[in-house]
Amino acid sequence: MADNDTDRRRTDEMNLDELREEIQSIDRELVELIAQRTYVAETIAAVKEEQGLPTTDEEQEQAVMERAGENAERFDVDSNLVKAVFRLLIELNKVEQRESR
Repeated sequence: MADNDTDRRRTDEMNLDELREEIQSIDRELVELIAQRTYVAETIAAVKEEQGLPTTDEEQEQAVMERAGENAERFDVDSNLVKAVFRLLIELNKVEQRESR
C-alpha cells in the first residue's frame, strides 16, 4: 500500500477532535524546539561576545538557510515557508544578541 493510502486510511479513522489534539501536540513540540534553539543561540551569542566576534555571521546564516531548504525538500514541505521561518528565527536571535550587548 502506498504512503498516501496509509495516510488516507489513518485520517479516515481519526475524528476531527483527535486530529486537533495531534496538531496541539505538534505545536507544543515546535515551541519546545524553538525554545531549545533559542537557548543554544543565546549561548552562541555569549561566546561571540567573549571572543569579540560580530553578532552577524553571513556565511553561517547562509549555511542555515541552505540546510533549511534541504530539509524542506527531504520532508516535502514548501522550502519558501521553511526558509521564511528560519529567517525569522535568525533575525529574532540577532535582535536579542544586539540588545544583550
